[in-house]
This record gives sequence, structure tokens and C-alpha cells, in this order.
Amino acid sequence: MPNNESWNMRPSRVLDIMRKGGVAGCVKFNLGDANLADIAGWCGMDCVWVCMEHTVHTLREIENFIRAGKAHNMDTMVRVQRGSYSDLVHPLEMDAAGILVPHVMSAKDAAQVAWQTRFHPIGRRPLDSGNADGAYCGIPLKRYLEQSNTQRFVAIQIEDPEPIEELDQIAELDGIDMLFFGPGDFSHGLGIPGEFNHPDVTSARKAVVAAAKKHGKFAGTVANKENVRALADEGFQFLNIGSDVTGLMQHFGDIADTFANLHK
Repeated sequence: MPNNESWNMRPSRVLDIMRKGGVAGCVKFNLGDANLADIAGWCGMDCVWVCMEHTVHTLREIENFIRAGKAHNMDTMVRVQRGSYSDLVHPLEMDAAGILVPHVMSAKDAAQVAWQTRFHPIGRRPLDSGNADGAYCGIPLKRYLEQSNTQRFVAIQIEDPEPIEELDQIAELDGIDMLFFGPGDFSHGLGIPGEFNHPDVTSARKAVVAAAKKHGKFAGTVANKENVRALADEGFQFLNIGSDVTGLMQHFGDIADTFANLHK
């Protein structure tokens, strides 16, 4: 056995930035090639968001994203599937820096997430340190438990009208680090899909950041280059701009237009 008494988990870049009062930047990936994460890392991103809710990625593909991110000291946040507790903890065991849990509908739902994803004394996450996050049993057990609770983040998505009334109870829960407002599904839930600037959507977004601030948690949401400053000024400390598919659509669209203009 190597001398592992000084081994530690890789600190989360996102948590470090936010705990110092800064804003962590993220980009979302829908496609399954981990070279995308390598490119984002070379470009200096803080975090990449990979999705298992709306894609058919395998766990091995997610694992490769996480490895690519770690090569650049870049966090990987995995939006998990809602299913068994294993769906929540597998990305953490592969050493994702954080998970994003979609469609949390109540304080009871959020408490269950914390219970299943945090170790003692917060929750009862099933214990197995023999994976990448525990350096394959290399990190001493007590340190592994402590650092899993402090250097890995659990974000929950507030993207439905139902949990708004319980935001205070949700935000005060131990083990939940971030409330992530999803304007797309929230507007859909109100019957006004895509109206992101509707007063009811704006009100909910501001309520999320207020609850997070009140209880010492972080707030996240999606942004664009035009509104990112305003959202940061509102108090959001985790902001995602764009995705691989939107960027490629723009890029390939511009190229197609260039060739189309040759025929005019």
C-alpha cells in the first residue's frame, strides 16, 4: 500500500469560487464526446454540465467527461436521472464535483436528496470509498466522508411552480448547496412556455436567489452574454451560458450561409 496519509479529494473549483464571493461559469453539453470537456478546459472554463436527464449517455461516457475536466482542474456537474439513490450517487463516486437534481418538487423531496447524497452526520449516503472519488480506498475513511460533504456540491433545480411556497424550508436544509432556477420548465409549468421575462417567472427567479442568500446557500441559473452581468448583480453565483449544440448550430449555420451567399 502506498503512503496515503496525506491524500485528499480534489477541491471543487466551483465551491472555492463561490465561497470566496465570486461567480462560477459553466457551459452545458448535450453531446457525448468528452473531447468537448477537454476543449472547455483548455479555454479556461470553471465547470461543464453534462446531462443524464435528457440524453442517452452511458455512465462510462460521463466518467470520461469527469476525467477530462479533472485534467484541467475543471469541475464537472452531472444532471442526474431521478430514480434510485444509485442514480444520484454514481456520478459522485466517479468523482463529479457536483450533481444537479432536476424537478425537486417540495421540501420533503429535497430532504430525501440530501439524505441519499450526504454522508454522516448529514445523511445516509451508502458508503463505498473504493471508487475514483475516494482514490480507490486511498483516502483515509474519515477524511473521505468529511471532504465528500464539504468539497462536493449538491444542487437542486427549482423549475416548477410547486416548490416555490416551500423555498425557505428547502434552502435551510443541510446538505443542499445550491438552488438552481430553471426558467424554461418553470415557464412551461405556468402555461407560458418560453416567456422567460414574464413577471411570474421573474418573481420566482428573484425568490430563489433571496431564499438562497437568506440561508447561506448559493443560487444558480442559466444566462446569456447579454444578461449575465444583471444576473450576477441579482446574486446568482453559478451561471451557465450556452451549450455545445447551440454553439455548433450557430457555427455551422454561419458556414452554410457563407456558401449560400456565393450563389446570390
